[in-house]
Amino acid sequence: MPYRQLEGFTRTLHKLVPALPTGDYSGLRRRILSLDIDPYRGLRETQELVTIAVDSTGINVQKAGAWIERVHGKKKRYVKLHFSVNVESKEVVAMEVSTDDTHDVKMLPGLVERAERNVRVVRLLGDRAYDSGEVYGLLEANGIEQVIKSPRRNSRSDTGSPGRRLALGRIRELGHEAWAGLTGYGRRWAVDTAYSTFKRVFGEGCMAVTLVNIARELAGKAALYNMLVNM
Repeated sequence: MPYRQLEGFTRTLHKLVPALPTGDYSGLRRRILSLDIDPYRGLRETQELVTIAVDSTGINVQKAGAWIERVHGKKKRYVKLHFSVNVESKEVVAMEVSTDDTHDVKMLPGLVERAERNVRVVRLLGDRAYDSGEVYGLLEANGIEQVIKSPRRNSRSDTGSPGRRLALGRIRELGHEAWAGLTGYGRRWAVDTAYSTFKRVFGEGCMAVTLVNIARELAGKAALYNMLVNM
């Protein structure tokens, strides 16, 4: 809800409950941005082994144009929201926020670390953006099975991590469709569904300006999203 609408809502609420004071635009904004909300507070407790799907999406930050141009030297009109989603419950078990020029691979270590604090991760599903020896090495070190979309056709099979070479060999031997059916790659749609639901409920933009406050706003929305999917 935009701050002006929220201000009007508090005025109407005050008429019904006079003991509740009304809010003003600036005060509401300062108080909301000062909230330190844990996006994982609504997660269900589970000891089961979990498969996660990871991806990123763009979030519009039109009001942050001047700040981003001043800090980064060029105009950017969106940030990237990175989700790690439990494919069974559709909960967001980890999230990160970055500028739009940050590659998904760079944000994956943080996503994996945060996800493992909340659930027992056994498998990770990712699209071609995560086809990197660095990613395979990270997941192998953490004992997580890698299910990453088929690499580019000209990818070499004699370089990179053992896990990547094995995956590339299987994909070339079986074909993508058979490989996807065997590994359960199709369940990666869970993260796309999470983004679709998130944007339908909360919109595709942010009202905050700085990256710190943008991250806080999105964390609050993620907390509400997790509460909604568990209702």
